[in-house]
Amino acid sequence: MSFNRRETIGLLGGASLASLTGCANTAQIPTVSQVTGLNDLARTKGLRFGTAIGSDALQDPAYLDVIKRECGILVAENEHKIYVTQGEKGPMDYSRGDAIVVFAEENDMAMRGHVLLWNRDDFLPAWMPDYDFGPDPRQGMKAYLTDYIRDLATHYKGRISSWDVVNETISPETGLMRDTVFTRNYGPDVVDFAFREARKHLPDTQLVYNDYMIWEPGNEKHISGVLKLLEHFRKNDVPIDAFGVQSHLGTGDGDVYPSGVYPDPQRKEFRQFIDEIVAMDYDLILSEFDVNDTRLPADIKTRDRLVADYGGAFLDMMLDYSEVKDVLAWGLSDKYSWLQEWWPREDGVEKRSTLFDENMEPKPLYYAVEKSFKTAKPR
Repeated sequence: MSFNRRETIGLLGGASLASLTGCANTAQIPTVSQVTGLNDLARTKGLRFGTAIGSDALQDPAYLDVIKRECGILVAENEHKIYVTQGEKGPMDYSRGDAIVVFAEENDMAMRGHVLLWNRDDFLPAWMPDYDFGPDPRQGMKAYLTDYIRDLATHYKGRISSWDVVNETISPETGLMRDTVFTRNYGPDVVDFAFREARKHLPDTQLVYNDYMIWEPGNEKHISGVLKLLEHFRKNDVPIDAFGVQSHLGTGDGDVYPSGVYPDPQRKEFRQFIDEIVAMDYDLILSEFDVNDTRLPADIKTRDRLVADYGGAFLDMMLDYSEVKDVLAWGLSDKYSWLQEWWPREDGVEKRSTLFDENMEPKPLYYAVEKSFKTAKPR
């Protein structure tokens, strides 16, 4: 993790220097009087806070004001995914992703990239699943991915400091590698290939495996499969620096909470999982934090309290790990939350899964995150 120009020169009144594990540079941390948002607060503990943002939100000045105040790092929600960058077979389209990167640069924010290889057939461009990769499909897929990864990685080289190289390659239902157009043509070692190709072009960039690990019951196979994958990476010298814990809490199509509260999380089991990961010398990113309230009571006060308590407890647990350097929400406002459309509430009530409501007012979850940063131990 490194700090950007604003963070390095804009806080000359700071009282001390932060010495951050794994950082090439040091930067002055803000004093209490200089804290103006969650990122400033996070930096006092050697962390960064940010959010995913879509290119459509760049037209919303009120939302951008919140992001400028609260965030020090951004990630494009969809604009660097293959169905956007190459929705049609042919030249790459960087226009939507470029707009977000330019916004980050203009506001001295760091930038994460998401994603070079999303190993799922359900999120591919329409042309790809039935595409003929030639008489030798492995070589055909290798040639395609070689060009694709090179082009996307080098287009943003020096502008994106961390990339999700591979995303969601383990099936939650089986704990095994997903069967996709990539594995069917290249083989299951396509994920190893993606990391090695990314490292060729991005020798100084943080390379990340990202998956939607959560602490609710019923994820045992998923957790086991991801752990085996991370062990495989280390045993085979695959160049990967960090694990992205997506942190979509309380999610799931069909989850039922008859008591009106979230299910008891598996804190002990999840800690064991994280302990094994950090023992393999991976850094951690909380890469897509939000809290799904699909099955909670409609009453806003009750819902907001439950969401805040649940999200805050998760952050408190995860920030115990000094390996966590970045915390990113998957959208800061309910107005732009992907969960408004995914798993909608049966009562039709708007979901309240993020830190700010649609009017850009902070909600209890905001103050729960604030509290977690205040109580977190320094990195």
